[in-house]
Amino acid sequence: MIATTGSDEAARQPGTNEGWSSRSAFILAAVGSAVGLGNMWRFPAEAGANGGGAFVLFYILCVVLIGLPVLLSETLIGRHGQASAPESVRRMAAESGKSRHWDALASIGVLGAFIVLSFYCVVGGWVLYYVGAFAQDLVTTGLTGGAFQGRPAEEVEALLPGLFGNGGLMVALQVVFLLITLYFVARGVSGGIEFVATWLMPAFFILFLAITVYGAFTGGFAEAVTYLFSFEPERLTGPVMLAAVGQAFFSLSLGVAGMITYGSYVGRDVNLAGTSTIIAGADTAVALIAGLCIFPIVFAAGLEPNAGPALMFQSLPRAFQDMPVGSLIGLLFFVMVFFAALTSSVSLLEAPTAWVKDKFEMSRVAATMCVSAGALLLGALAALSFNTLEAWHPLDGMSLFADMGVFDILDTVTSKVLMPIGAILTSIFVGWIASRRLIDAENGLNGGLHKFWLFLVRWLCPLALTAILLVGIFPSLTD
Repeated sequence: MIATTGSDEAARQPGTNEGWSSRSAFILAAVGSAVGLGNMWRFPAEAGANGGGAFVLFYILCVVLIGLPVLLSETLIGRHGQASAPESVRRMAAESGKSRHWDALASIGVLGAFIVLSFYCVVGGWVLYYVGAFAQDLVTTGLTGGAFQGRPAEEVEALLPGLFGNGGLMVALQVVFLLITLYFVARGVSGGIEFVATWLMPAFFILFLAITVYGAFTGGFAEAVTYLFSFEPERLTGPVMLAAVGQAFFSLSLGVAGMITYGSYVGRDVNLAGTSTIIAGADTAVALIAGLCIFPIVFAAGLEPNAGPALMFQSLPRAFQDMPVGSLIGLLFFVMVFFAALTSSVSLLEAPTAWVKDKFEMSRVAATMCVSAGALLLGALAALSFNTLEAWHPLDGMSLFADMGVFDILDTVTSKVLMPIGAILTSIFVGWIASRRLIDAENGLNGGLHKFWLFLVRWLCPLALTAILLVGIFPSLTD
């Protein structure tokens, strides 16, 4: 049951922070934060690259044993602190009689959110480009036949490389996507972020299910189900297991302070354990349905499922060529992806905005604009690393970043360094540092479930996340 029995605003500490209007608003916003390109793009690509069923089943196990415990840990820190992520950690540490410098774990997350936002908006610009391409094609060709009629498959697959070669267009699209994000975050929690969640997430799910049902009748649905859920033990190798752990972690947007920030807007009458379970379950369901949405279309077109990141932006547009009313389906698909990307980018912008607002006592509008200006500049460098700055490898002297442009550097430093470190420190803080009295009062668990969650947060989560960190920095460990 999603509706609350009381007012979330009345249950909050007065004068501390903004708040969600209801528990359902928090759930939709948190699901929107988690459901993004990580589900629609990364999960199908990872499943395709790692053998399908073995990866998927281990991924679900990792969500339950690693993703959900860390998610609950982050939201309870935020709900207790009722402030920006670093300030929430600082308050919990002080009340636990521990060093206030534990706020560094959230500061790492805020920095990670800012960096991810900068290049995430570049990818959001790619989504806008395909929305425009399919909209133009729909106007030109109408509803008859497939998408991009009369154009060879090679030309359709070349749309993305063509975009990559146009630095001005890449930066312009990044700016448009960032400005849309800025608009909603500047309007505040109830007036902007909650609006995005309560309107776009239902619209996303409607489009998502409609396209999935459509894909079920394309002829490749049975093959997709077999591919995603047939368990072959020999495929469950060490690298596959680590990839599944990483996907479970990244899919829930952990380690970037977003869930701590969103948790700070939650009222005292909300059961965080039950709510976190709903969020993790919805996020996992979207990832699985994304596979059932994308792979039937890919299989029906006779394309390979292991295309990696090119699956969404090259294989799928090519597959829409062979589908009835392909232009319309392609347009709806990328509009749906845009909705998912926007709800996540709003969360990424909110975490550093809340910190700047608290730290420098700025208005929300001013804080949002300052953070967005920095993200715009860094994102522009990331966009230009595909073209004008393609030959610039600023960290070439470091083996981890060898031969990488700005975009890849930003992606690597967040996904392989900052996010795992932030989540490891969160687990250690909640499991070992924070007062048991404070933790028990916030998590909504009791009895055996509480003991099991505490065991996971203290032992399994830090160890698994440390493995992600080490393999990310030293990939030769999996050889």
